[in-house]
Amino acid sequence: MLEDRDRIFTNLYGYQPWNLAAARARGDWDNTKDILAKGQDAIIQEIKDSALRGRGGAGFPTGMKWSFMPKESKDGRPSFLVINADESEPGSCKDREIIRHDPHKLIEGALVAGFAMRARAAYIYIRGEYIREAETMFAAVAEAYAAGLIGRNACGSGYDFDVFVHRGAGAYICGEETAMIESLEGKKGQPRLKPPFPAGAGLYGCPTTVNNVESIAVAPTIMRRGAGWFASFGRDNNKGTKLFQISGHVEKPCVVEEAMSIPFRELIEKHCGGIRGGWDNLLAVIPGGSSVPLVPGDQCMDMPMDFDGCKEAGSGLGTAAVIVMDKSTDIVRAISRLSHFYMHESCGQCTPCREGTGWMYRVMERLRSGDADVSEIDLLWDVTKQVEGHTICALGDAAAWPIQGLIRHFRPELERRIAENGAMREAAE
Repeated sequence: MLEDRDRIFTNLYGYQPWNLAAARARGDWDNTKDILAKGQDAIIQEIKDSALRGRGGAGFPTGMKWSFMPKESKDGRPSFLVINADESEPGSCKDREIIRHDPHKLIEGALVAGFAMRARAAYIYIRGEYIREAETMFAAVAEAYAAGLIGRNACGSGYDFDVFVHRGAGAYICGEETAMIESLEGKKGQPRLKPPFPAGAGLYGCPTTVNNVESIAVAPTIMRRGAGWFASFGRDNNKGTKLFQISGHVEKPCVVEEAMSIPFRELIEKHCGGIRGGWDNLLAVIPGGSSVPLVPGDQCMDMPMDFDGCKEAGSGLGTAAVIVMDKSTDIVRAISRLSHFYMHESCGQCTPCREGTGWMYRVMERLRSGDADVSEIDLLWDVTKQVEGHTICALGDAAAWPIQGLIRHFRPELERRIAENGAMREAAE
């Protein structure tokens, strides 16, 4: 259980102003020069020791990712940090709260992370629909420049570091790191083949690291309080605090910072007032945003809300966007709706995704109405396996996994609809 004194995001709900004066009163920009004085390698080692894993969904060790950046440029190319504030995953809304209520945490984190990776500048790529949030971000960056915290001789450290805010146009695919880089360069947002990886050739062909907003925003606090403090929360390989965003059929939907590995039931009881209609009314949970498989209600009560706990339950933590569905939910219609989303957001570059997402959606719609044959359930499963793992980026996986979760756990419901529709047809004839 996380105590208030251990929370990193102390203005998550916007009870205080977001501006620089209020941020400094909350402890941001406190002796940032001293943090930078520790040196690049020491900062990266501290992040490694904290066991921070990326908060954008993949969960890759952050310190290790930073260490992939070249220590010196042999050909004169600068290095860049790209911060992923696109947040297009259905159910995910944590980065939005950071940007609009605690933007200086992100800017300070950009400086600390950028310095550690010897980056010349940071680009904050914010989704097009975040209009007010982008306005706040622009204003906060201007404040930081005016105070000498970023720009030439940032924080009096002798290090020059710029921060640019770039607005996207609302494409889900631009949340993928290489598609985001393409979009930043003014091109169509389509993922790149890897290798080369961004750390070798990313933005404008220069070494680049792409990190999620939350991953960057927690860095200064980890440096101030120490890696041991951050690593004291959560199970092994699942350390630290985490922003959970809980939506759906709970009494009080919310975004809340909690310790990793908190059991699902405790998270919901403590912060959301329980399930609407009681725990017996829980049907299923999508624990990490719409791209991960659902977990039936009777299998998720004691599930530790961390990377390994969700994986053991046959799902994933993802962005920790917890979507709760009670027994009033038409589960087949819900998954079909998600299937439509991925069909719509596919960039069309890879054939399995371009053709497969539309095919899967059309079959899902027929399963929703029962206008299908039982054999098509297995056919649909086979097609999801042909899409999964056969595309440049993970959108193919994201389209396949929700359907796989539905078939794995709710196959009787699919068969019931087909049988009922068949009986109605026979009666009509």
